[in-house]
Amino acid sequence: MCCALAALLGVLVHVQVTNQTVGQARDQALQRLTQATERYEAGDTLRRGAGVDPPELPGELRDLAVAGDRGTMVAEREGRPTMWAAGPVDGERALAVAVDYSQQARTIEGLDRAILWSSGLAIGATLLVGAFAVTRVTRRLHTTALVARRISAGDLDARVNDPRTGPRTGLGAGLRTGLGGGLRRGPWKGPRTDPRTDPRTDPRTHPRTDLRAGPRTDPRTGPRTKAGPQDEVAAVAAALDSMAASLQGKLLAEQRFTADVAHELRTPLTGLHAAAELLPPGRPTELVRDRVAALRTLTEDLLEISRLDTGRERVELDTEQLGPLAERAVRAAGNGTEVRVVRDVSVETDRRRLERVLGNLVANAHRHGRGPVVLTVDGPVVTVRDHGDGFPEYLVAHGPQRFRTEGGTRGHGLGLTIARGQAEVLGARLEFANAPEGGAVATLKLAAE
Repeated sequence: MCCALAALLGVLVHVQVTNQTVGQARDQALQRLTQATERYEAGDTLRRGAGVDPPELPGELRDLAVAGDRGTMVAEREGRPTMWAAGPVDGERALAVAVDYSQQARTIEGLDRAILWSSGLAIGATLLVGAFAVTRVTRRLHTTALVARRISAGDLDARVNDPRTGPRTGLGAGLRTGLGGGLRRGPWKGPRTDPRTDPRTDPRTHPRTDLRAGPRTDPRTGPRTKAGPQDEVAAVAAALDSMAASLQGKLLAEQRFTADVAHELRTPLTGLHAAAELLPPGRPTELVRDRVAALRTLTEDLLEISRLDTGRERVELDTEQLGPLAERAVRAAGNGTEVRVVRDVSVETDRRRLERVLGNLVANAHRHGRGPVVLTVDGPVVTVRDHGDGFPEYLVAHGPQRFRTEGGTRGHGLGLTIARGQAEVLGARLEFANAPEGGAVATLKLAAE
C-alpha cells in the first residue's frame, strides 16, 4: 500500500510539473510568434529565431499553419530540444518561431530522476521495514509452533515465555494492596453518629462506593486494564502457555492421585495376601488368591508408573549380550515364545529394565494377539511380533495410554505404558506398528556399544 502510494504521488508530481513547464514554454513561444507576426506585417526585419518557412520546421506544424491555424510543438533543432510556434502568413506560407527548450527539458528530466530515486528509496525502506516486522512475527509464530509440537509430544514443561505476555496488572490489585496496608484494626476513637440522621450516609447526597471490591474482573482474563494495541501473537503464546500449565497441573494431580492410591493399597493388600494364604484349600480359596494376586500386580504396576512419572529413575549400566538376555527374558515369561537371533551384539544397558521391557512386550503379544509370537534380535534392534488383529489405531498413532483398551480386551493398558517408560529411561526407542499381512509389531531400538 505504501509503495503504491509513493508511486502514485510521484506520477502526480511529474504530470503536474511537466504540464506547468510545457505550458509556460508554449505561452512564451506563442507570445514571440505574435510579436514576429506584427514585425512581419509592418515590414520590419524578423529577429533571430523567427522566419518564414524555415527548413527545420516540423512538417505537421507547417501543415497546421498553412491550413490557417496556430500551434506549437517540441522538436529537435541542431541537436537541442526546441519549442516551435507557427502561424499562417501570405497564403500558403508559415511564419515560425523557435524557442530554446533545453532548460525546461533538463528541469523535467532532473525532476523525474528525483522522483524515481525518492520512490525507490521509499519503496526500499518500506520493504525493509515490512520484512523486518514480518520476520519478527514469523519467528515468534515459529517458536510458538515448536512449543506446541513439544507439548503435543508430551513435554508439558515447554513454554513460549513471550516477553510481551507479562503479568496482568490492574487497578483492583493496587487498591486492595494500598487499602489493605493502610487499614488498622482497633476501636473507633471519633465521635459516634446516628446513621439515620448523619447526612454522610444519605445515598442521595453521598453515594456509597465500595473500594474494597476494586474494578470488575473477568475470571478468564484477569483485571481489566486500559486498552492498548493488540498483539495477536502474544495472545496466542499466552493462551498456549496457559493451556500447557493447565494440562500439566491436571496431569500432575492425576499422577499424585495414582501414586497415593497405589501406596495406600499396598499395605492392606499385603495383609490380604497373607490372610488368603491361611485359607483352607479349595476352589473359593484359589479364586480369592488369584484376584488378590491380580490386584497386587496392578498396584505394583501403578507404583512403577508413578516412579517413572517422577523422572528420577537411575539406570545401572552394564555390558550385556543382547541375544542371551532376550532368551532369559522369554524363559522368565514362560509362554512359549520363539526367539530368533539374526545378529547378536553387545549393548550397554540396565539388564533388569531391559528384561522388564521385553517381558511386557511378549506378555502383551500373548494376551492380546495370537500365536505364533516371535522375538527377533537383529543387532541392536529387537522386534516382537504376533499374528493377531494388530494394535489399535490410537496406539500406533499416539502410543500406549494407561487404562485405555479397545475391542473388549482384558487388561488396563499398563504393560505397554511401563515398557515405553522403561525404554525411555534406557535411552531406547520403542515403536508400535501393524504388519501388512496382519499382526502387531513392537520394535525396540537400542544403542549398540
